[in-house]
Amino acid sequence: MSTSPSPLARDAASVRRATWIGLVAVLCWSSTVGLIRSVSEALGALGGAAMLYSVSAVLLFAVLGLPRRAQLRSVSKVYLIGCGVLFALYEVCLSVAIGLAQDRAQSMELGMINYLWPCLTIVLAVLCRQQRARWWLWPGVALCIWGLVRVLDGDGGQAMPWWQALLTHMHSNPLAYALAFAAALLWPVYSVLSRMHGGGFNGVGLFVLLTAVVLWAQWLVVDTVPMRWSWGVALEVLAVGACTAIGYSCWEHGIQRGNLAVMAAGSYFTPVLSALWASIWLAVQPGWPFWQGVVLVTLGSLVCWRATRI
Repeated sequence: MSTSPSPLARDAASVRRATWIGLVAVLCWSSTVGLIRSVSEALGALGGAAMLYSVSAVLLFAVLGLPRRAQLRSVSKVYLIGCGVLFALYEVCLSVAIGLAQDRAQSMELGMINYLWPCLTIVLAVLCRQQRARWWLWPGVALCIWGLVRVLDGDGGQAMPWWQALLTHMHSNPLAYALAFAAALLWPVYSVLSRMHGGGFNGVGLFVLLTAVVLWAQWLVVDTVPMRWSWGVALEVLAVGACTAIGYSCWEHGIQRGNLAVMAAGSYFTPVLSALWASIWLAVQPGWPFWQGVVLVTLGSLVCWRATRI
């Protein structure tokens, strides 16, 4: 009697393995907001981002190798071009937003805006009929939005309506907040399209390289901030470059071969881990409303995930 696993069991094991690989990205991404801010303080918003994505591209190609022409010809143009552009836009928006923050506390707020993407990924997957969900998906989305309001509400002690205080707060740095919100919308679109059109090809190395090229072009044209190098800054660039390379490579593998709903659920803990790491690394102690918002965003995202468990 044969004891070899059935094809169905092998497929299930392959999906579980890909899902666990994808979840490694959560640990990597949790460290990036604090490190990106630290690097941007020394190298500038554009220069720092361009340098770290250049390092990421080198590391990715060193590990994964260069894609062959035959592979590129077989890949969907929607994935190769469309997803590549979406990826680059997302990375530029997020890294430049954090670099443009007026201070370290504001960089943490901008990072939290970005972490709306887990619940938005599920919403988009449902709208595109890639995922089914129950009615409590929408209360989960409302919890995420409420959490974001708490994050951006400062100390919550202003003598004005909360919405007016919120708008006043965001008006202090509109470009940075606009870029952060754009990032939160771009990543769900990228994730869903990548799963639909990727066909098993991992193009994250090419996408990171494209991001680096776009950032260097912007730096050459508009950035006049001098780069202040030190051994500490060099180590930070290497660390965040490695985290970015490992994180996106693992996520790309997971979203194409793993369980998207489980990966999304795991990613919902990224706001908490990222806020904890950034507060330690940047020596910032956010107020109670910020931590309330972090918990609400995480809780709302988990409700969204639970709504997909049909």
